[in-house]
Amino acid sequence: MADHYETLGVSRDASADEIKKAYRRLARELHPDVNPSAEASERFKDVTHAYDVLSDERQRAEYDAGGRGAFGGGGGFGGFGDIFDTFFGGAQTRGPRSRRERGEDALLRVEVDLLDVMFGTTKEIDVDTAIECETCHGTCCQPGTSPVTCDICHGTGQVQRTVRSLLGNVVTASPCGSCRGYGTIITNPCVTCQGQGRVRARRTIHVDIPSGVDTGLRLQMPGSGEVGPGGGPAGDLYLEIKVRHNDDFSRNGDDVLCTLEVPMADAILGTTTTIDALDGDVELEIRPGVQSGDVLVIKGRGITALRSNLRGDLRVGVQVVTPTRLDHKERELIRSFAARRKDGGPALAHFQQGLFAKLRDRFVS
Repeated sequence: MADHYETLGVSRDASADEIKKAYRRLARELHPDVNPSAEASERFKDVTHAYDVLSDERQRAEYDAGGRGAFGGGGGFGGFGDIFDTFFGGAQTRGPRSRRERGEDALLRVEVDLLDVMFGTTKEIDVDTAIECETCHGTCCQPGTSPVTCDICHGTGQVQRTVRSLLGNVVTASPCGSCRGYGTIITNPCVTCQGQGRVRARRTIHVDIPSGVDTGLRLQMPGSGEVGPGGGPAGDLYLEIKVRHNDDFSRNGDDVLCTLEVPMADAILGTTTTIDALDGDVELEIRPGVQSGDVLVIKGRGITALRSNLRGDLRVGVQVVTPTRLDHKERELIRSFAARRKDGGPALAHFQQGLFAKLRDRFVS
């Protein structure tokens, strides 16, 4: 890379005003709005970079010192400095930073139906995220160009300063202010991603929802999060599950719960009925004399357990429905039935919980 002083056409002892005047004169001559040629555009970038370095007092001092600070390595305390370096290793350099960084993790909330939970499902989800720039493929540079070595730190990403102390010359290192510690400078950033190596975009992902998931469970999809700066590796995507409310069915663990209203006559005599369950019709036998609060269990018609092939049960709570409107003949039949039973009428019994609490307890027992 050309010498910055030569680029601006000034001497090495030029004042700040002289440097500024030289830059303004060249900028008026080379600016793309005045001179659209490719050669002028390249010179304008070099001139601008040279001015950025030389107009900053600290960066100019680093540049004049070859990127190693203003003091050099000598001095009256050189012996102590050598001893200090021997015991403490002097300035430790770690090398330049990488422009490629890991992307951030992302969290999405996904709603599923109870039927999806029963057997698992696959969903397509649209995600707004960061993806690798298709123009520069994560290099951050315009196609056909590449980063140039920083002329302040000479590609190390750090500048060293020597400070005199009672123990001698102490060398410290800090990130280069010109290249921000990368060791290189992108003179022609990609116009699509503005030199970031990634862009925001909407993409569709296919998600496998396993059976048995429940509200609040989080699924991890490694490498499906946002692409990092400089086209770095993508972070992880976390899916937080929410199971939608179902008007007819609920769940307790891997069991599916529902309530069946049974007419009084069917409860007395018993019957067989068909229930439209989540995964299809199922035949249910109601034994004679079934009571409100009884739970009828159909084995293996519940939810497939998470990471297993075993299924829970379908648990059907019975609610006997007493007719509220009877004609004269029906009332006479009921009276005749009651007279034959001679039950003695209502009577106090041991305290019991309400029907729905009782039903709930039997569901989960």
